[in-house]
Amino acid sequence: MLPDVLHIGPIPIHLFGIFLALAFLAAGWVSAREFARRGYDPSLASNAVVWAAVGGIIGARLWLVIDAWPEFVRAPASFLLTGGGFVFYGGLLGGAVAVTVYFRRVGIPWWNGADAAAPAIALAQAIGRLGCQVAGDGDWGKETTLPWGMAYPYAVVGWDKPPGVRVHPTPLYEAAAYLTIFWVLSRLSREATPEGTVVAWYLILASAARFLVEFVRVNPQVAFGLTEAQLTSLVLIGCGASVLVAKGAWRTAAA
Repeated sequence: MLPDVLHIGPIPIHLFGIFLALAFLAAGWVSAREFARRGYDPSLASNAVVWAAVGGIIGARLWLVIDAWPEFVRAPASFLLTGGGFVFYGGLLGGAVAVTVYFRRVGIPWWNGADAAAPAIALAQAIGRLGCQVAGDGDWGKETTLPWGMAYPYAVVGWDKPPGVRVHPTPLYEAAAYLTIFWVLSRLSREATPEGTVVAWYLILASAARFLVEFVRVNPQVAFGLTEAQLTSLVLIGCGASVLVAKGAWRTAAA
C-alpha cells in the first residue's frame, strides 16, 4: 500500500477517491458498450452510472447507520461526514433502487438493463477493492504467515499490528475474483440467454466470492458461525439461483 499524502496545493487527494472515480469511469465505459450492443443509446449508460453512484453512496451510508446505530446516535454529524465506512451491500441495494427509477424513466426493461450493467458492476468492484488495498481502509484479513501476507502501516483507518505481523490482503483476493467474474459475465452477455441471466449469475458469483473471502477476514460472526456479509451473500445467491430457475436459464447456462 501507499501513504495517503497526495495533494493539489492545499487540497488533499485521497487514494481511495481516485480509485472510486476510476471505478465509475470504467463502469460507464463498459455499460455504454453493453447498452449499444443491446440497441440502446450509449449515453443512457453514463446517466445510469450517475444514478447508481448517487443511490449507491446513499444506500451504503444508510446501511452503515443501521448497522452501527449506537455509534451514529452518539455522534451523528461526525459519523456521516467521515470519509470512511461504506458498506458494499448497502451500496448495491441503493444503486439498484436508483437505476430502477432511471430505467422506468427512460423506458428500459429492468432485466435487460440489469444484464447490461452487471459486467460493469463487477469491474467497478474490482477497481474499488484495489482502492481499498492502496488506501488501507481496514478491510484486510486475519493474521497469516503465508508468503503473500502484507502489512498496512499507512492505513487510513490505523494499523495496530506490531512490526513483523502480516495479514491476508483480502482486497486483492476480492479484486482478483471480481475481475474473473467480469470476464465471465462479459462472455455470457454475448450469448443468447433469457433476460436476467447475466445479472443472476452476477449475484451468484460475486456473492459466492464474498462469502469465501469472509472466512479470512476479521468481521464478527453474527449467526450460525457466519458474518453479516456471509448471511447477506447467501440470500443473494438464493435470489440469483431463483431467477435462473424461474426464467429457465439454469440449464442453458450449465450447458
